Amino acid sequence: MIIKICGITRPEDAQAAAAAGAAAIGFNFYPRSPRFIDPEAAGAIDTEGMARVGVFVNEPPRRIEEIARIARLDIAQLHGDETRDQYPARLAVWKAARVEQGFDLSAWQDCPAEALLLDGPAALLYGGAGIPFDWSIARAASRKIILAGGLDSSNVRSAVEQAHPWGVDACSRIESSPGIKDHQKMIAFIQAAKQAFQC
Repeated sequence: MIIKICGITRPEDAQAAAAAGAAAIGFNFYPRSPRFIDPEAAGAIDTEGMARVGVFVNEPPRRIEEIARIARLDIAQLHGDETRDQYPARLAVWKAARVEQGFDLSAWQDCPAEALLLDGPAALLYGGAGIPFDWSIARAASRKIILAGGLDSSNVRSAVEQAHPWGVDACSRIESSPGIKDHQKMIAFIQAAKQAFQC
């Protein structure tokens, strides 16, 4: 069970997530993201035992590995057009896939990533747009699935019940503004996710 809070830019948000029981924290290293954080700033944020995940879009593997060293990352979450030969060699990889019309989960069964992160439609944008999708399509997966896209305390239980995922990931719906977490919403999401996984 993985409960991940993505788009962390401030130490106090990471501390609140840790206190509430999150298992992983995401830092966004895509320069065009409103949640972008410098690797040095991310490295200075204490995550208190949570897994440290870096979000990347079409970065060369060597650059990912360099940022991972600086930011003390455990996992690279790839949201671009990366192929398996472009995965970093020294990190676990979570590969993001957009669930849009015509999405075929079976096309991802041979993906060598540790986990497949399913995100909602985002048009021409890289990364998510906070839009939910039909979570039930993940139920047939024979690999680790992380659900993302429009999750918060109001719907995470339904998402877990429909998809039986390995993990859930929240960002925009638990913020007061991009990169600034609303602690009340974030804690409510983590608590609801924990309860959903226990059912």
